[in-house]
Amino acid sequence: MVAFHPLTVIDIRRETEEAVSILFSVPPALRDAYRFAPGQYLTLRTRIEGEELRRSYSICSGINDNELRVAVKTVPEGKFSHFANAHLAVGDTLDVMTPDGRFTAPIEPEKAKRYLMIAAGSGITPILSLAKTYLHAEPKSQVTLIYGNKSAASILFLEDLQGLKDTYPTRFSLIHILSRQPREVPLFNGRIDREKCRALFTGPAAPVDPVQADEVFLCGPQGMVDDATAALSEAGVALKKIHTELFTPADGGAAIAKARAQRAERLSTEDRAKLRHVTVIYDGIEIELDLASDGIPILDAAMERSADIPYSCKGGMCCTCRCKVLVGDVAMDVNYALTKQETDAGFVLACQSHPMTDEVVLDFDVK
Repeated sequence: MVAFHPLTVIDIRRETEEAVSILFSVPPALRDAYRFAPGQYLTLRTRIEGEELRRSYSICSGINDNELRVAVKTVPEGKFSHFANAHLAVGDTLDVMTPDGRFTAPIEPEKAKRYLMIAAGSGITPILSLAKTYLHAEPKSQVTLIYGNKSAASILFLEDLQGLKDTYPTRFSLIHILSRQPREVPLFNGRIDREKCRALFTGPAAPVDPVQADEVFLCGPQGMVDDATAALSEAGVALKKIHTELFTPADGGAAIAKARAQRAERLSTEDRAKLRHVTVIYDGIEIELDLASDGIPILDAAMERSADIPYSCKGGMCCTCRCKVLVGDVAMDVNYALTKQETDAGFVLACQSHPMTDEVVLDFDVK
């Protein structure tokens, strides 16, 4: 079960003008708790100006690095990212949740697999962990990485990527796509959108054959991930091979607001006012709530009762608040994280869920 522990910052490394990586010291007694799969993330918690903030950041270490490091890129109006880049210091302590996330695939040392990875900007963070791990742990496997940035100066982990090329010259291929810095080959200019992916996959001088990939990992803004997924599907890649992780939804919070407005329009005046009984189960403890279908999400209602249930982004992207519906029905505003198989099995995101039946039971203990 995920849990927070205070960890000390023992190194802060400036990666670009806009990003730092943060290394945590993990006490021997907690090393098993913080073992991670490549591609997973940590949720960091602290108080800034009296406000508790939680943010999820992907682990950028490979499992062979024997360290726990995340990267934090400054985002406009980002309180936590600004704090991490400008004020966090070596020796400080942050509350760190144990690793979580399913943006990964099994490590199979005996197999010769082909991995295709596509990232944009800070989306490289979990991708770097994946690439490092598979290249080290699967000595017969190959990794191809397509990485989009504005310019060479904005490339996060440039030295690490060059190190992978030097260490695995025949097994690691790296293609940089730059949107604001001209390159000699036109194919490598621009943004990673649907047309760019088509040119990379099926154009006259296409350097990548995605159909040969055993696993495909996509991480970055929603527009890039959606375009790459569509181009991969057009090229004949089975959707079950494609793993996605979103760092930024394309419409910000507009989709959530729209979903809530549409649901309110569908409900009768009576149903909008009616309170539903919701039971939330976490760590064996039951919390009883009464809330309306068009009211605040179940997670927010539980937090108002001081329930210590896991959450992070509250935007439907990170899966930290994943739980299972045991009784009744809920409606989610948005879902950028759960697969169809998970939703079909009854899993939902509590931060996006609203009760739609008189009785609802959500269980966080079911995995």
